[in-house]
Amino acid sequence: MGILDRFRQIRYYSPMTQVVIVGLVCFLCPGMYNALNGMGGGGQMDRTTGNNANTALYCTFIVFGVAGGAIVNLCGVRWTISISGLAYALYSGSYIYLNHTGNGAFTIAAGAVLGMGAGVMWAAQGMIMVSYPREEEKGKYIAVFWVIFNLGGMIGGVLPFAINYHSESDSLSDGVYIAFVILESLGALLGLALAPPSKVVRNDGTSVVLVKYTNVTREAVEIVRLFLNPTMLLLLPMCFTSNFFYSYQFGPVNASIFNIRTRGFNNILYWGAQMVGAYALSFLLDSKRLTRRQRGTIAFAIVAVFFNAIWGGTLAQQLKYTHGPSADETTDYPGGLIDFLEHKRAAGPIILYMLYGLGDALYQNLAYWIIGSLTNDSQKLSRYAGFYKGMQSLGATVAWQLDAKNVAYMDQLIGNWVLLGISLVPMFYVITKLKDHSEEAPVFEEEKSGLSPQLSVTGKDDS
Repeated sequence: MGILDRFRQIRYYSPMTQVVIVGLVCFLCPGMYNALNGMGGGGQMDRTTGNNANTALYCTFIVFGVAGGAIVNLCGVRWTISISGLAYALYSGSYIYLNHTGNGAFTIAAGAVLGMGAGVMWAAQGMIMVSYPREEEKGKYIAVFWVIFNLGGMIGGVLPFAINYHSESDSLSDGVYIAFVILESLGALLGLALAPPSKVVRNDGTSVVLVKYTNVTREAVEIVRLFLNPTMLLLLPMCFTSNFFYSYQFGPVNASIFNIRTRGFNNILYWGAQMVGAYALSFLLDSKRLTRRQRGTIAFAIVAVFFNAIWGGTLAQQLKYTHGPSADETTDYPGGLIDFLEHKRAAGPIILYMLYGLGDALYQNLAYWIIGSLTNDSQKLSRYAGFYKGMQSLGATVAWQLDAKNVAYMDQLIGNWVLLGISLVPMFYVITKLKDHSEEAPVFEEEKSGLSPQLSVTGKDDS
C-alpha cells in the first residue's frame, strides 16, 4: 500500500487524527514555550523577570487548570484551545518589549494571561489524549502526543541555537522571539481544525463521549468534588511534583553553567530525549502480556530508580558551584560557562541535562497513564486532567519563586529530591489498586440536574 493510499484511509473523526491535531497545536504553542522557557529566564541573562512571569503564569494556571475541565465541558475543545493558543504568542512577544525597554511588567502580565490560556488548553488536551483511545491503546496515544509535542520543544531549541550561534550576547535576539510568535499564532489557528468530541468515533464504532449533558452548576459541584475524591488527594503529591524540577533544571543548571548557544543545544537534546522516553514507555504501558497493575508497577520502578539516579548525578555536579552569571559576576562553575565544543568539559553536564528530559517524559507519561486508567468517561477525564495541571502549576509556582528569591541552588536540589520521594509512595499505592478495565460511564438521569456519581480508585462509580 502506497503512502497516498494510507493517507486516504485516514479518518478525520478518528481518535488518532484528533490526538495528532492537538499534538501539533501543542507542538506550536506549549512546545515553543518550553523551548523558550528552557533557555532559563526566557532567554534573558537576568532571570528575575522570567522567574516572576512564570510565577504569575502558574498562579493563574492553578485556578484555570482546575476549572479548565469545566470550561472545556461547557464550551467545547475547538475554540477553547484556539483562543488559549493566542496567549502563548502574547507571552513570547512580550520579551521583544522587554529587550527594548528593560521593563518586565508587560512580560509578567503576559505570563498571568498565559496561565489562564494554558490551564484551559491542557485540560482539553488531557481529555482528548486519555479518553479518546481504547483502554489497551492509551499508552500509545499518550506517546504519540508526547513525541509530537516535544518535537516542538526540540525544533524550538534549534532556533536560538542557530540564530545565536555566533552571538556574544547573553540574551536572545528579537528575531528568535518573532519566530516564536509566528509559530504560536499558527498553532492557535490550527486549534480550529479539531472536531467536537461528540463526532469522534473509534475504529470499533464506539463513540468517545458517553455523557451528553452538563451545565454550570454541575461543573461547579464537580470541581469541589475533585478535592474530596480520595484518589485525587492521593495523587496530589504526584501532580505537585511533576513540573517542580523545571525551574531548577532550566535556571540553576542550564542558565548557570552553559553559554547562550549551548543552552539552545541542550534544549534540542532535552526535548528530543522526551520523545524517546515517551515512545519507549508506551510499549510497556500497552503490553498485552501483563495486567494493568503489573505494567504500572514495572513503570513505577523504572521511574523511581531513574529519577533517584539522575538526582544523584546532579548532586555531584552541584557540589562544584553555587551561582550562575549575573550583571555583576560570572558563574563560579570551574572553568566558567561551558560551550558545547569544549568536548571534555561539556560531555558529562550535557548528557546529564539530556537525561533530565528523559526522566520528565517517563514521570509525566506514567502520571497521565494512571489518570487515564481511572475511568473512560471523557468529561471526568477532562476534570482529572485539569486537576493534574492545576496542582502541577501550584508546585511550579512555588519552584519558580524559590529561584526568583535566590534560594541556594543546593537547597533547591534537595527540595526537588525530597518531593520526588514523597510523591512516589501514594503514586505506588494508587497503582496497586488499579483494575484491568475501567467501566464505561453510563448516562445517569441525575446528570440533567447537575449531579453525578463519584469515581473510586478502581474506576467504578461509588453509587
